[in-house]
Amino acid sequence: MSDTKTSSANAQRRRFLLTPPAMALGAAAAASLPAQAAPTILTPQSRILPRQGKGPRIVICGGGWGGMTAARYLRELIPNSDVVLLERNPTFWSGPMSNKWLIDIVSTDFVNHDMLRPANKYGYQLLQTEVTGFEREQKLVRTAHGLIEYDFLILSGGIRNDYEAWFGNDQRAIDYTRKHFPNAYIPNQEMFALKQKVKDFKGGTLVMTLPPPPHRCPPSPYERACLIAWHIKKSKIPGKILILDPKPKIAPIGVGYKQAFEELYPDIITHVPNARVQEVDPFNKRIKTAAGEFKFDDAILMPPHQAADMVWHAGLIGKTADGKPTGWADMNPRLFTANSDDRVYFVGDLMGTISDQFGHYPKSGHVANYIGQIVAKNIAQRVSGKEVTPLLPDNLCYMMVNGDPQEEISVKFEYEVDATGKVIQTQIDMDVRTSDLVKEDFGWIQSKFSDFLAI
Repeated sequence: MSDTKTSSANAQRRRFLLTPPAMALGAAAAASLPAQAAPTILTPQSRILPRQGKGPRIVICGGGWGGMTAARYLRELIPNSDVVLLERNPTFWSGPMSNKWLIDIVSTDFVNHDMLRPANKYGYQLLQTEVTGFEREQKLVRTAHGLIEYDFLILSGGIRNDYEAWFGNDQRAIDYTRKHFPNAYIPNQEMFALKQKVKDFKGGTLVMTLPPPPHRCPPSPYERACLIAWHIKKSKIPGKILILDPKPKIAPIGVGYKQAFEELYPDIITHVPNARVQEVDPFNKRIKTAAGEFKFDDAILMPPHQAADMVWHAGLIGKTADGKPTGWADMNPRLFTANSDDRVYFVGDLMGTISDQFGHYPKSGHVANYIGQIVAKNIAQRVSGKEVTPLLPDNLCYMMVNGDPQEEISVKFEYEVDATGKVIQTQIDMDVRTSDLVKEDFGWIQSKFSDFLAI
């Protein structure tokens, strides 16, 4: 059974008690309560979360960098709005800085944070639940807890791992790969599993597959390779890292990463270009690519990325000229609304194509945070009856390549609109690794965490 069918079936079987049993209150307190025939039962078909305030209700699906940012700014820009944030995870995990966390440069408390604090500070509702579908004509979100109404809907669920591109409907191979060779590019239990894998690695060949573009945080797999290589080097582990890259060269920050590979880890890291994955045999630890076949002792297997399941559930995935799914949201590239439903907005990594010059905005935390602010402003303008002003983000990524001394490289993306109305990207690589960029990196993330996490 597929993940989607399993999730739907489980959701249909769930029942939730809203009223606690009287016995939990003690005899005296229970006697003072009005008589009740039975506790209220919630089912996935119940309407939950009565509206608060007199303003519009905006439901945000996904509590990552983009979703939490949008929630904060919507409450600020539309004070009477009823903002509801839905997130399946109990805490917030930051993708940015997680590579450093894998090798203990930062602690768990640095990347893992409470979500109630910002919800309480900024005044939005937070519900931990699974989004299972949508009824867009009725403006309803279906969740494991019940149905939630909305006036505007923001989808900010990030990505899904497209294991089907490798294994089709072979669920056994998918489950085995996810369990034994996790990539931890989606915040969940894989984060700790991968960290333990790195700690337990005793030697041999560690293969890392990179997804074809577009994928989440384009330069971060190379950073991960560098930091694991630094751990191997520092610990004197007889191991090597083989990067199977579908691109013809390292990108972005190509020069900086190439220098790091050759100067810091020449005996550890091997980068294989044009290595588009053709076949994966996780049971026998073999991978066939366009650049050859490879065996491995251990692996971090990252399949192609797609927009989160919620975009598929909403029926808002784009299509190619021949009618095949693009895998990403079908959206207005300047307003971030669904082309078929302007009450639905997209924020973050699940967004679709922006320009034929560069394709997608980088699928990064910085961009998600920026787009979250832009969408909040756009909805506020619509609610107040003003004309919506299209705005552009920018992007900034810092990547650590050496653990001692700590050194980083970085890349910046700037955007402008040309005379034809097309969004144009300018990429600025900072290839010289320095400790100054480490200071900038930590300053950058602290400013972002202060912005939407209230810390």
